[in-house]
Amino acid sequence: MQRDQQNKLMDEMFSPISGQILPASIEERLELYTQRNQLEDEGRNYKIIREKFLNYREFSCKLVTGKKTHITAYALSYSTLPRKRAQGRIEYAIGDIHYMNREEIKMITLDFFNAFFKTSYKNIQELIFNPLSSDKELQLRHKISSCAYDLSPILVVQSIPQNKLTLHLDTKVYEDTREKLIIL
Repeated sequence: MQRDQQNKLMDEMFSPISGQILPASIEERLELYTQRNQLEDEGRNYKIIREKFLNYREFSCKLVTGKKTHITAYALSYSTLPRKRAQGRIEYAIGDIHYMNREEIKMITLDFFNAFFKTSYKNIQELIFNPLSSDKELQLRHKISSCAYDLSPILVVQSIPQNKLTLHLDTKVYEDTREKLIIL
């Protein structure tokens, strides 16, 4: 009830299928306290501080062309849609960034993603189940948008579709706090 009144997500109750360690998640806390225990064993000084930040959780991402053809797509961290659904088509490209005519949606290919990170993902499925860290994704987001606060959807696809598209993207962005370990 208190979480509902504060409009807070009970994010510690779920983890992504990818196994990616998300900010302020149980997995991140376990890593922090494992590191703290190691520092205590070594007799090193540390401090745990709290910081406020804008957190993000993705519940689903589905890209459809035509009426029923599903295109496997991966949404970078902090990709949001105000109404969870947008329709449009790729209108133009600037370099390797392809722009839809709705909701500032951008698309890149897996080849571009691999070149940027010097990775070798073979397909989007592999990226979905074995993603890079959210911090790495934010590096790419910043490169593409040049804005630290950009929340536009950025999708990674195998190849850029040319037909009419429908993007279903269910996400939540919310103010949160997390603990951070500082080694003194």
